[in-house]
Amino acid sequence: MTLIICRTEQSHSDGVQRLYTNPSVYAQTLHLPSQSADNWKKWLGNIPNHVHSFVAIIEKDGKQTVVGNVALRIETNERRRHTGNFVIAVDDAHQGQGIGTALMQTIIDLADNWLNLTRLELTVYTDNDQAIALYKKFGFKIEGEHQAFAFRHGQFVNAYAMARLKSID
Repeated sequence: MTLIICRTEQSHSDGVQRLYTNPSVYAQTLHLPSQSADNWKKWLGNIPNHVHSFVAIIEKDGKQTVVGNVALRIETNERRRHTGNFVIAVDDAHQGQGIGTALMQTIIDLADNWLNLTRLELTVYTDNDQAIALYKKFGFKIEGEHQAFAFRHGQFVNAYAMARLKSID
């Protein structure tokens, strides 16, 4: 089994759609469970220049399976161009195997060494302990809590605003 991290292409749309229609994945995002493969194909065929998206692919016995995705969006406002925010998802059957870490390393390398971003931001549900631990491992800190941030499984849930600041010394 080999883990491949590569730029997301339109050809990955079926795998990305499968990832984000997994109940344990969409429950931790703002996606609805009914996103069509066609919508993903359109989006992945027209990713804006200020968005950098990567997939994690497991290759086993010659078959490739998308098991994770991360998308880093650079702020377009002139006064916030030093900032990027991202979303990340890992298939529940492949969590705890280093895939989230590999995706995080990919975007942090891009942000720090190629895009000169000094601030990375994210939003995470307060009950997503595994994701929060991953973000803290990479230096993210909780900056605040959004009350009734999103509606999920018939009730409102809170979310943390987290950020990582790169030293600009």
